Amino acid sequence: MSQVLLLTPPFTQLNTPYPATAYLKGFLNTQKTPSAQVDLGIRVMDRLFTAKGLTQLFAVVDKNKLVTENARRIYYLRAEYVSCIHRVRQFLKVPTIIEAQNICEGQLLPEASRFNQLQDEALAFGSMGLLDKAKHYCTLLLEDLADFIVETVDENFGFSRYAERLGRSASSFDALYAYLQQLPSFIEWLLIEELSAAIDKHKPQLVLITIPFPGNLMGALRIGQYLKREHPHIKVSMGGGYVNTELRSLRDARIFEFCDFITLDDGEQPIACILDYMRGGRLLSDLKRTFVCRNEEVELMDGAPEADVAQNALGVPDYSDVEWDKYLSVLEVANPMFRLWSDGHWLKLTLAHGCYWGKCTFCDGSLDYIGRYAPSSINTTVDRMEALVAQTGKTGFHFVDEAAPPVLLKELALEILRRGLKVVWWTNIRFEKNFTADLCLLLRQSGCVAVAGGVEVASDRLLKLINKGVSIGQLSNVAANFSNAGIMVHTYLMYGFPSQTAQETIDSLEVVRQLFELGIVHSGFWHQFALTAHSPVGLQPESFGVTVSGGLNGAFANNDLEFVDQRGTCHEPFGPGLKKAIFNYMHGLGFDMPLHSWFDFKVPSTTHSPHSIEQELNDAISIRPDNRLVWLAKPPLIEHFVKRKAKKDVRMATLLIMGPKVQAEIKMKERLALWLKGVLTQISVDSSQLMRLDAFQEAYEAHQLGDFNKFINSYTFSQLKQAGLLII
Repeated sequence: MSQVLLLTPPFTQLNTPYPATAYLKGFLNTQKTPSAQVDLGIRVMDRLFTAKGLTQLFAVVDKNKLVTENARRIYYLRAEYVSCIHRVRQFLKVPTIIEAQNICEGQLLPEASRFNQLQDEALAFGSMGLLDKAKHYCTLLLEDLADFIVETVDENFGFSRYAERLGRSASSFDALYAYLQQLPSFIEWLLIEELSAAIDKHKPQLVLITIPFPGNLMGALRIGQYLKREHPHIKVSMGGGYVNTELRSLRDARIFEFCDFITLDDGEQPIACILDYMRGGRLLSDLKRTFVCRNEEVELMDGAPEADVAQNALGVPDYSDVEWDKYLSVLEVANPMFRLWSDGHWLKLTLAHGCYWGKCTFCDGSLDYIGRYAPSSINTTVDRMEALVAQTGKTGFHFVDEAAPPVLLKELALEILRRGLKVVWWTNIRFEKNFTADLCLLLRQSGCVAVAGGVEVASDRLLKLINKGVSIGQLSNVAANFSNAGIMVHTYLMYGFPSQTAQETIDSLEVVRQLFELGIVHSGFWHQFALTAHSPVGLQPESFGVTVSGGLNGAFANNDLEFVDQRGTCHEPFGPGLKKAIFNYMHGLGFDMPLHSWFDFKVPSTTHSPHSIEQELNDAISIRPDNRLVWLAKPPLIEHFVKRKAKKDVRMATLLIMGPKVQAEIKMKERLALWLKGVLTQISVDSSQLMRLDAFQEAYEAHQLGDFNKFINSYTFSQLKQAGLLII
């Protein structure tokens, strides 16, 4: 029995759990409140993609109503799908060479329309290893079945969303409410059966449902509907990203037919207040940021005197009851960065609440999850990492920050290295100048494998209007620093920002083309600008030449705004061409194709030269006196020898440097070698106090070793840097 049951509704990801329930369970542990978590989305998938589940699916399909040839083909091959599905699932959990041979070269998998793209992707997947190719084939089979489900039994189905069209921009609750009066679909019946089993097992007093995205809303409402009908004594609370952005001005009381509470922003303290209220410890009015329905009216209760829980007091996210064996590692495309989202398990952590920049004009900076910046202690963060590795046996971490600050990432990397923690991790960043080449090398040494950052519109005029705080030249150099360090770079790209012209869109595409061609970025995704109510553009549209034409008058969700751009171009037609171009660039194709060939309408020629990004790149090292030195290799050994020069014996020495991946011999004068041996030991990554560059210079000059500026520009110093000396 658990006092609290934390639920993730369908659907988020096939490969790894959404972290909200683990975060909240970790907090409830600090409160000594028993809880359990269940990902109902993955449980439904686990039920569906079995021989029994597919047999049930095909049994409810009316073969006389199959519309497309593809659906008819899958239906008539239903025995083959039922026969192979167990082996497909097992391979996506534990791939083996023998089964990969069966999948790629045998007759194991039936093929429908998704396999038609294999010919188009031959160049991308041709060099892929056997295991990856087989994993991709299995993914295509699941996508074929998903297409069949959408056509035959549930038009709302999707692997990472459910009924998203009903949840997105639902300013009125009418369509959602009408849908909920209908009988559940086949997929929803599976959801209800899994929910019923979870309730019977855990017998909770309070159910918390996270709604991170529009595609989770309908699943959450179906869960609430079942609980209110079958278990009316259980209290139900909803929260999460969708609620925090879309339902801040909620007025439609009908949603409370499906829940008792709706909480805004960070959930920990509001949940603690709800539990206290349920125990009789406080009045309803003393809840924190919580909508309730009273006298058939929606009211926001926010009388709690308690502040939000500090980052260091949140507890360790608890994945102890996550059903890892139900998750599938799929492979949709060959791009290595995209695999981070779909292949393998990732433990989620946060370095800081909110965004340290918080100034981008398209972003919801007025909301708490962006606007309130509060960093965690790095020691606490790495303590949590160690605890999670011990708890789960997994060593992959995704820091889900809006934008991880360079200073925190530097301290994170140093602490990981000091503790000898062998992990891999990735996060979101801004392409700001503090990500120097040496800092990127440090991050890579600590296990960073990828970063994702917003290039947005690659136009200096629009970057200033967005208030991104970077220029094209700066982001190019920073992305190059990451790439040169062996860290993959993903870019978020935007088109249709207010006042953006067709010329700027094509110029932005040319910048992106060059970034890919130079190997500076490795993947990207275009999305069309959406105006939200809580962004600076939404709050002051007239300042950006935008006229809001609708979207704030609904009684349910109010976030996305309809608008008219008085100065810019209609950008809807650009979407398909931009996405087609970047798909090819990600696979190393199409760099020589003229930009206009991606579009089926006339577009202007780019004003950029074909080498403009290459000309922006520079190797200049910018160092400051307060930069610190860190030595990543083992303490050097020293060998002495004498060199005959101009009939004189000169005492020389060789620094022998050995590390797991580095071996070097650096020859220099004995006095310098002896001094360096001591200093390099002192500034080892294990040291709690790293030497500042100005202190390093003072010590060098105090030992009368020569001109310091000549030394740091010398071949000897460059050898030291290659062997593991960083200036950060």
